[in-house]
Amino acid sequence: MMNFPMHFICAGPTYSTLTTYACAPYLRRSFHLEALPERAELLICGLGFYELYINGRRITKTLLAPYISNPDDLLYYDNYDLLPWLQEEENVLGVCLGNGFQNNPGGYVWDFDKAHWRGAPEMALRLDMDFPDGESRQIESDESFRTADSPIYGDDYRNGEYYDARRELPGWSEPGFDDSGWGPAQKAPQPRGEAVLSDIEPVAVEREIQPVSVTPLEDGYLYDFGENNAGVCRLTIQGEEGQTISLYYAERVKDGRLDRRSVSFDENDYVQKDIYICKGEGVESYTPLFTYHGFQYVLVKGLRPEQADKSLLTYMVFHTRLRERGGFACSDETINALQAMVRRSTLSNFHHFPTDCPQREKNGWTADASLSAEHTLLNLEPDRNYHEWLRNIRKAQADNGALPGIVPTGGWGFAWGNGPAWDNVLVNLPYMTYLYRHDREILRENAHAILRYLDYLTTVIREDGLVCCGLGDWCPVGRNADQYKSPLEFTDTVLSMDSCDKAAYIFGELGMEEQKAFALRLYHRLRAAGRERLLDLSTMTALGRCQTSQAMAIFYSLFDEGEKQEAFRRLLELVHEYDDHMDVGVLGGRVIFHVLSDYGCSDLAYKMIARADYPSYGEWVARGRTTLREDFFPEERNSLNHHFWGDISHWFIRHLAGIRYNPRRAGAEADIRPAFVEQLTFAEGWHEAPEGRIAVRWERTDEGIRLHVEAPEGLRGRICLPQGCVFAEDQLAVKPLQSGSYSVLPR
Repeated sequence: MMNFPMHFICAGPTYSTLTTYACAPYLRRSFHLEALPERAELLICGLGFYELYINGRRITKTLLAPYISNPDDLLYYDNYDLLPWLQEEENVLGVCLGNGFQNNPGGYVWDFDKAHWRGAPEMALRLDMDFPDGESRQIESDESFRTADSPIYGDDYRNGEYYDARRELPGWSEPGFDDSGWGPAQKAPQPRGEAVLSDIEPVAVEREIQPVSVTPLEDGYLYDFGENNAGVCRLTIQGEEGQTISLYYAERVKDGRLDRRSVSFDENDYVQKDIYICKGEGVESYTPLFTYHGFQYVLVKGLRPEQADKSLLTYMVFHTRLRERGGFACSDETINALQAMVRRSTLSNFHHFPTDCPQREKNGWTADASLSAEHTLLNLEPDRNYHEWLRNIRKAQADNGALPGIVPTGGWGFAWGNGPAWDNVLVNLPYMTYLYRHDREILRENAHAILRYLDYLTTVIREDGLVCCGLGDWCPVGRNADQYKSPLEFTDTVLSMDSCDKAAYIFGELGMEEQKAFALRLYHRLRAAGRERLLDLSTMTALGRCQTSQAMAIFYSLFDEGEKQEAFRRLLELVHEYDDHMDVGVLGGRVIFHVLSDYGCSDLAYKMIARADYPSYGEWVARGRTTLREDFFPEERNSLNHHFWGDISHWFIRHLAGIRYNPRRAGAEADIRPAFVEQLTFAEGWHEAPEGRIAVRWERTDEGIRLHVEAPEGLRGRICLPQGCVFAEDQLAVKPLQSGSYSVLPR
């Protein structure tokens, strides 16, 4: 087991509040080397964030380092090889510390301002060096480190960063700097969490965006970047000493004013705001270190007119670096825009772990990640970060097996904000990752926690056999977030069933037969109660008589197979009653389009998604939005950048392109079942499976449809045409899976 450094130091006990600020501290340690070592490994943990320098070079491996966690649960260390940077004679280790989760008054809504661990930022490090002559040397964080205030005079993970360039200390992390006026570091309180080495994809800048326009607005200048994303702005300015530049970030402009209501819970001046005070020495450049924002627009105050040009701000778009693993395109630009919106929302809500929105909350909401798991795994490579976030979820699990609604948390989210639809993440992330990546380790890591959760479920089942606790079909169309049409006892019971069903599969794959039997008993117990109390079998209608209940009862098999066709006819009636519009919350939205396609109505599902009138996804595109909204209202109320409505990308790839990977939970298989919807002239999708690339393209021709399939050798499966279509060469509707190009005709 790695011997982690556990000697934490800080600059002092003072820490920031919402209205009073403490400077981010610099810490430095000079040391001399008579000869260069052959090994120089550094371990470092920062609470909250750290920036690492060696001999004046910034070498921090990820933005927002280290991995964000509850330090009472887990302490994340990063390791560095310092050999490329060391030199003979004097060397300097430099660290700048930001507040991060260690002190986050901007998270007061979720009680982060009351967290047990709250305090001044601190750090621990150790440098181990081995020399050619067999000698070893170690440098650890202790009171020999010197400390001083940095120019960052205020920083908050959720709110922003304030920087006074007049306080800069040129060369502070370089050899030869005079730190005689600096004070000694102090011992810091010892954190309680388990020390682990971070093994994640880094947070990194994806691209830089220039503004599309600069417009005088209010008492400043409005910079429009044309897209909603997440990151910060790099400011480049030639200003006067003491000139104060304030940057206000927002997602929209309304009635000629910057509208910041979607980025804040209260009317205040500190949310999503950065401040820069010029030193007045030529061209200056500043990029915030310890925060990020969700925005399309920036209102800049404090400028002279001649300074307000497009070169002033550059959008540094950043998120966890997730490799692309799939995609989709078609002949409808509305659908293509939605695919891009899903991708943009998913990435801008992934900073170490999946979050719910990059402007207001930045929380690891469990339902959001669970609902998005499948489309994320189809499009991107979140595997390593899923592993690490699940470790944090397991640590957050209460002694009785209950889960909070957000992770990390300081204890908030057990009394409100959770429930089976949210807790489902503990089962769904391992299950989906295993299905798509054959990752057995993620099952092993979480099996015991899943079993504990199922045991907890048994304690919340009511006398009538149903579950009714927590949150339900969140953000229903046109209604407040918790005004569900589908009753809570319906969605909770059905998703508890789903957790049990998937848990039984997981236990079976691991050879845990007794645990599998327990999960199946609980599944059948809940299903029996659900069929008795949640279904009207005389009309094949689910409780609530709404699109969500009906679609979920079919998708999760509360209806028997022989009942589903009639139940589907009831679902069609409910859709037609709403003039072929969607009338669901996020739980219904996750399944309704798949149910429609599974019963031969992909054209209707396509229409509901793509139509330009309210409520629909297409209406978001018609409004000019570039990310997925939080909710469906005629007027925009809340966040414009959420990912939990993003399963439509999964639907595009699965049904329009027809790529169904591992459809029978049997390993290396894929079925190709494209839907040739009338509104499209072509559609194409791809996914990089463990066995290799799967790609499908179909396009209409004068003779019919040309279907192109690419599949890796050894991947089993079938190519299945929609009802009424056959392969031209043999008049069959089903073929074994193999790469090729096929002519398709109506029967």
